[in-house]
Amino acid sequence: MLALLRPGSFRRYIIGSAISDTGTWMQVMAQGWVMSTLTNKAILLGMVNFAAGIPTLALTMLGGSVADKYDKRKILIWTQFAQTALALIVGILVYTGRIHVWHVVVIAAFLGICIAFEMPAINALVPELVKRDEIATAIALDRSVFHGSRLVGPSLAGLFVAWWGAASAFFANAGSFFALVIALISLPPRVLGTAEEEEQRRSGFKEGLRYVRNDRTILCMIALIALTTIFVFPFLSVMLPLYVRNILKLGPERLGLLMAVSGTGSLFGALGLLSVARDHRFRFMTSAVVLVALALLCMSQSNSFLLTSVSMGILAVGLSANFGLANTIVQERAPAPLRGRVSAVFGLSFFGLMPIAGLLTTGLSDLIGMRTALGISAVLFGIFAVLILNVAGRTGCEKTGAAVPEPEAQPAAVA
Repeated sequence: MLALLRPGSFRRYIIGSAISDTGTWMQVMAQGWVMSTLTNKAILLGMVNFAAGIPTLALTMLGGSVADKYDKRKILIWTQFAQTALALIVGILVYTGRIHVWHVVVIAAFLGICIAFEMPAINALVPELVKRDEIATAIALDRSVFHGSRLVGPSLAGLFVAWWGAASAFFANAGSFFALVIALISLPPRVLGTAEEEEQRRSGFKEGLRYVRNDRTILCMIALIALTTIFVFPFLSVMLPLYVRNILKLGPERLGLLMAVSGTGSLFGALGLLSVARDHRFRFMTSAVVLVALALLCMSQSNSFLLTSVSMGILAVGLSANFGLANTIVQERAPAPLRGRVSAVFGLSFFGLMPIAGLLTTGLSDLIGMRTALGISAVLFGIFAVLILNVAGRTGCEKTGAAVPEPEAQPAAVA
């Protein structure tokens, strides 16, 4: 870990990412709060995720193919500029008091297009900045920074919203993207592979689908993340503002604190990946699933900010650990020429399902009540996720199919 944080390409990337991610989480919190002031309908909050998810679902495989064929740095730079413009537009609308639900929905759709190209490119970029035997550590550090920003971003956003209004959080996010742009400009280009590898990079997205279909380990990880997306994430990413406002009867400062607690738990979960032995991964992930289900069940019954905070912290540890381990397994096994497309397929289990899951879960919440919907989701998630991981462990699916060898990444250039 310390070797990766020495001056070089990876450190420049991780610093820029930390600043940009902090701004992104500020906007996530501020947008959720703005939406909760515009509507009390959970399904309208789900519509925002639906609008973002549809273009992501439609374009992610194309984004994966583009990431394998072209310079990932340039792809990411353009997506950062696009997201800067979107953040400024929302910030101006909020500042002038002209913001409406349909504005947020339309902006979310454009953001979904950005995500379709950004997600596979950035997932495939990190392994290229380090040697092959450093991939697991690099991913754990990248996830730790991402979740660490959840500790800082929402807390800052809560203060920004309370002191200067919600628009200030959007403007701060717009400025934060330039830190990552500067880091990306400084990165060296990818080292060219063999003629066979370069030809494989130019093949279509079906090659990525074919590889995933033949690798049972990656299929197991996709199934686990899909269950998490359907049963757990809609409450964290869509309905939390309404939960805080209508169930706990609290304001934006407490919403920011809850998101910060979640970020703290996610940070510990990501750091914990550094100490999980390869042979213990499935047992560790099963324990994390049980913790997530129990924490979600506690939230369904909670009337206390303290109990909700503890539950969210535990839930975040489990989710972060499982997401990180699943992503690590996928990135370790994916061959370099196909990594963008394999990352795209894996990402669809989250980004692709989120719009559908968001609408179904929020609609169910409006129909039967948020507490009941939380309880049902907790039970179903726990049962199905444990079954999948038990099958994976019993069949030894992580050992099926050796990862395709690839050349070591270019050594990080000294800053």
